[in-house]
Amino acid sequence: MCSVCGCSDGETRIEGKAVSHSHDHKHEHGHEHGHDHHHGHGHDHHHHDHGDHHHHDDGTHHYGQGEAGVAVAGMSQNRLVQIEMDILAKNNAYANGNRAHFEDHGILALNLVSSPGSGKTTLLCKTIEMLKDRFPIAVIEGDQQTAADADRIRATGAPAIQINTGKGCHLDGHMVGHALEDLAPQDGSVLFIENVGNLVCPAAFDLGEYAKVAVLSVTEGEDKPLKYPDMFAAAGLVIFNKTDLLPHLDFDMDAALANARKINPGVKILKVSARTGEGMAAWLAWIEAARAMQIAGNEKLAEKA
Repeated sequence: MCSVCGCSDGETRIEGKAVSHSHDHKHEHGHEHGHDHHHGHGHDHHHHDHGDHHHHDDGTHHYGQGEAGVAVAGMSQNRLVQIEMDILAKNNAYANGNRAHFEDHGILALNLVSSPGSGKTTLLCKTIEMLKDRFPIAVIEGDQQTAADADRIRATGAPAIQINTGKGCHLDGHMVGHALEDLAPQDGSVLFIENVGNLVCPAAFDLGEYAKVAVLSVTEGEDKPLKYPDMFAAAGLVIFNKTDLLPHLDFDMDAALANARKINPGVKILKVSARTGEGMAAWLAWIEAARAMQIAGNEKLAEKA
């Protein structure tokens, strides 16, 4: 988790502009953020968990015997857990503000998560080309460096904004809140948030999205859901991508589907190839159904108000 990997120590940039973490401001979309961020630099020197590494009978190794599940020199398990809780609590406050903005403006926000190279951007470009005449679309792109993916999205005609996280391995609610100010998606839009390629930290960070969409390339192996269970448990939809490559691979689709459902029994799963178009109709139908459900939910809330 980010409390121990140090990913929050880098500089975040949105379209090349540095994002400050040390000031108070009010986002235009209606929620305030006070930036007294703590990045895990406090040290508890009363507990030394050096070498807190133990071996299990099944041959696996686990680091840290406490609730945090990791060991950091000079820092206790309680301190690690508290740092993680503080980070997530702050993030959740930002995410709730984003969610309120999405609901107020009828925006369907989808958080696309995957390993690097899963084909998210290609899938997203194809999706935009097929949907852009039906309703407004906007994109927030997350990468550690470069604006290459945002440029690819803009080439489709959809507005996009690039967040470069530097050393960061995920997007968070605060970054997305800043990006929303600059992007200003239209009311009734579908907002795609393409997260940094990583199946670990993005699972824990709520961005205020309607759903996480986990994209898994068939080139990655059918055991990926078992190796990264938190991400697949958090997903509202799983897409097995690049199915056009199946004739050339030793990939057991039945085993992959079973593994995904071991982690998330009720999850919707689609098989898609952006290259050939296989499964794209089902993916677009899922998006339209989600958008209709959100609109209907907002109308019910408005009636009660």
